[in-house]
Amino acid sequence: MDQLLLSIISGVSNGAVYGLVGLGLVIIYRSTDVMNFAAGTMALGCMYLASGLHGAGVPLALAVVAGITVCSLLGVGAREVLIRPLGPGALFSALVVTMGLSLILEEATRGIWGGEPRDFPALVGGNATIGGATFTNQQLLVIPVAAVAMLAVAYLFKKTPLGSAMRAVAESSGTATLLGIRPQRVARVAWALGMGLAALGAAMLVPTAGLSIGGFTGVLFRAFAGIFLGGLTSMYGAVIGGVVVGVLDNVAANYVSASLRDTFVFSLVILVLLARPQGLFGEKTFARV
Repeated sequence: MDQLLLSIISGVSNGAVYGLVGLGLVIIYRSTDVMNFAAGTMALGCMYLASGLHGAGVPLALAVVAGITVCSLLGVGAREVLIRPLGPGALFSALVVTMGLSLILEEATRGIWGGEPRDFPALVGGNATIGGATFTNQQLLVIPVAAVAMLAVAYLFKKTPLGSAMRAVAESSGTATLLGIRPQRVARVAWALGMGLAALGAAMLVPTAGLSIGGFTGVLFRAFAGIFLGGLTSMYGAVIGGVVVGVLDNVAANYVSASLRDTFVFSLVILVLLARPQGLFGEKTFARV
């Protein structure tokens, strides 16, 4: 029983990270129709920056906030310099550009900080025991931090004028323009917010997983699995999907096979999509042919 509880809570902790990253990706996608494959590399690179700042004497909390802020600004810069000039409807071109950006940033990170893995200090120390299973406080911290961030995003979209504008642009950019909303401004906010959430997810994970070049690739793929499981158009679906993927991943590793955990998780996601292509919480779309 202790092992099952450990697997579930650890899975929820990991899944909260996948949910944060997935939520950021969905916000960017719904506002700009771009799926940012460079999100993981950008977020991890900014955690290398936070580690460097902390090593130079900056308090850890401030270093992490600086890394998240830089990631948001980097997202806006990438959108303005690389994505916006492609024009509307260039979905495949934007996809290729973000993939190329990921490779460039990965090499830049290796060139600046080296390719050797390094530790990242825990944001909180100590352990806690729940139901006979022992967890680090860092693992448990991820869950309330992710919950607060997600509730803040929900409040933004439901209760603020900016959130209303972002929802309007997501529904129809042309109609939003007629209502006096500036889609380009909304797109910049969406990229800043989305990349900030991805960096927050990285900040919650690296104290446990450490820093390594390419180390966020698995997180990004699991975030994508959560997005498609929950529904590409649903923000809360991305969060729930991420948590489900995290729990399934840990349970499969402990009770099926550690080497087949990805096979188990992604096979299940494929089966769900075959039965419900829009995901668990996504909306059906219709195309005229």
